[in-house]
Amino acid sequence: MNPRAEALARSAAHLASPPLVYDRLNQVLAHPHCGSADIARVISEDPGLTSRLLRLVNSGFFGFSQPIESVAKAVTVVGTAQIRDLALATSVISAFDQLPREVIDLEAFWLHSLACGVTARVIASRKGADNVERFFVAGLLHEIGHLVIVAGAREQARAVAERVAATGAPWIECEQAVMGTDHSEVGGALMIAWNLPESLQQAVTWHHDPFRGGRYIGEASAVHVAEVMAHGLGWGRCGDGLVPTFRPEAWERIGLDTEELPALIDDVEGQLESALHLMGAA
Repeated sequence: MNPRAEALARSAAHLASPPLVYDRLNQVLAHPHCGSADIARVISEDPGLTSRLLRLVNSGFFGFSQPIESVAKAVTVVGTAQIRDLALATSVISAFDQLPREVIDLEAFWLHSLACGVTARVIASRKGADNVERFFVAGLLHEIGHLVIVAGAREQARAVAERVAATGAPWIECEQAVMGTDHSEVGGALMIAWNLPESLQQAVTWHHDPFRGGRYIGEASAVHVAEVMAHGLGWGRCGDGLVPTFRPEAWERIGLDTEELPALIDDVEGQLESALHLMGAA
């Protein structure tokens, strides 16, 4: 890992540990006699998180035919690991809410991130992957390094933006020129600092170059394709807003046919509207 990326991740003191609820959920899940009631009890201690999760579970994001009225029921029908991952997603959005708007457009950022997360989730679902929520979280967090840079190196973030405007060079190249690292490395360093699963570490670090994702090429490829689609279709904005260099091998890796694209986009647009509850409620 790039030492500069690690230093930037450490420098944002309020980001030095993962959301507390995620850590507690992991501790509960590690217990051999863990049950859905134990997971529900941890979540229910946070009224804001409880409200956000219930809104999401009862939205078109899942499409359940009957209303889910309690966290315990949500854990039962969605799954313990999936609820844990969704709790992480909603908590992270809230954790970054205080960044200065003059440096970064948080609404555009989270719209892009949510679109990428939903698209990665739809791709994973169409391929029959286990726990598609981990793909959602990977897509949601793929650009988190931008927020770490703004939080921990605001002047350098401004210098990157000025260099992009002056040269027209891609954002990631300007980050490397100004800081000696970039948002993907910084985001990966944060995933490591938070002790999040290796699949998240690799997908975030290598979303621009997914075939360097080791045994998690599938996750990194899904996030890469999702990011290109989100930029291309104008779902939010991050960095310079340009469509990143597309890696055809990532499309081949996820194994979808181009004929599936219209239906995939329809699925994403339907779920994205529901996922916006995450951003609005957070």
